Amino acid sequence: MFERPEIGERAILVHMDIHDESHREDLAEFTELVTSAGAEVAAVATTSRHRPEAKYFIGVGKAEEIVGLIKQHQAEVVLFNHALSPSQERNLEILLQCRVLDRTGLILDIFAQRARSFEGKLQVELAQLRHMSTRLVRGWTHLERQKGGIGLRGPGETQLETDRRLLAVRIKQINKRLDKVRKQREQGRQARRKAEVPTISLVGYTNAGKSTLFNTLADENVYVQDQLFATLDPTLRSVSLANDVNVIFADTVGFIRHLPHDLVDAFRSTLQETAQAHLLLHVIDVIDENREDRVIEVESVLAQIAADKIPCIQVMNKIDATSARPRVDMDDQGRVRRVWLSAATGQGVELLQQVLCEYFRDETVQAAILLKPAQARLRAMLFELGAIRQETIDANGGFHLDISIARRDLNQLARREPQMLDAINGVLSGVA
Repeated sequence: MFERPEIGERAILVHMDIHDESHREDLAEFTELVTSAGAEVAAVATTSRHRPEAKYFIGVGKAEEIVGLIKQHQAEVVLFNHALSPSQERNLEILLQCRVLDRTGLILDIFAQRARSFEGKLQVELAQLRHMSTRLVRGWTHLERQKGGIGLRGPGETQLETDRRLLAVRIKQINKRLDKVRKQREQGRQARRKAEVPTISLVGYTNAGKSTLFNTLADENVYVQDQLFATLDPTLRSVSLANDVNVIFADTVGFIRHLPHDLVDAFRSTLQETAQAHLLLHVIDVIDENREDRVIEVESVLAQIAADKIPCIQVMNKIDATSARPRVDMDDQGRVRRVWLSAATGQGVELLQQVLCEYFRDETVQAAILLKPAQARLRAMLFELGAIRQETIDANGGFHLDISIARRDLNQLARREPQMLDAINGVLSGVA
């Protein structure tokens, strides 16, 4: 049995060029991930196959080559730029006599290093336990021995079954704690809705410059570093863009190609800040050669968390490294599509602030409506949205309401209560 080091510092990287585009990974990005995790790249082994091999993922010949690289460089860990099955990891560790970690395990390790808040640590632990629960048999033959001794003889319970049961108990405990945190977050969101303060969520591929832009817009000092997943825990700040426009900016975790499903599920409560935002700012690195692929990956994750229908403005960042000038691009309907700027130097940031001011001035509907006593349900919904500014009740029990409501909330309300369209018909005129 080989010794498992707590931290693998010298690493052998394994990258396979798979002909199937849906499973292809980026070696440069993987190298950056490894560096972000704090490992030293000792060597890189590359290979090409039409499809992975069932036993070792890579071919037997390449696996033997890696054995030589491990001895040559005295490596402590082998990192695969792909998702490995539990049996593949176990087979590789037996053959290589070295710790083996796949892409998902590496990303989980980085998240564990970056988590600072109580919620973030719980979410990372939950994702790790879910990942670990499928890999208990990896390299640990003693887990299959049954307990013995006085009072414990007979069929008994294998150590593996005990560990699985303990993992299930811990996962249940974490989910209960996260449920409490989710309720607290929801209370915060309801308070912001009642205060009529719109939320702008910054999203984008990791290392695109979201936190730098957040610091510039919110005059904050959130941790910024040229590395993947520098920001993990969400940060929210209230900002006054103008005398009549107050917003809340939310800086969220960056996305990445083939983001592990365990992480998406575990961070769903955090990502709700994005899913329930009034507007998304999709920050894009203009000097990234693969920026179009990055945009597709971000849009894919947004779809997973049901945030793909939220209005979005693309922020083309890092123009200071190009010949591009600050500008605003419009679509065929005259709506803002892109803003070109540099978050690091501040070029074009004032254009974005101006766009946001105009957007939220246009997106708020103010009107006076009359509801009949039988429409008390609609009145309750408007109160829940924090849309009622003033209310009076006439002699017939009718509700005279002065409302101020976001067009998006008004549209959603109209879709939920189509039979009540007459009551808000005047308000809906001109609503897209």
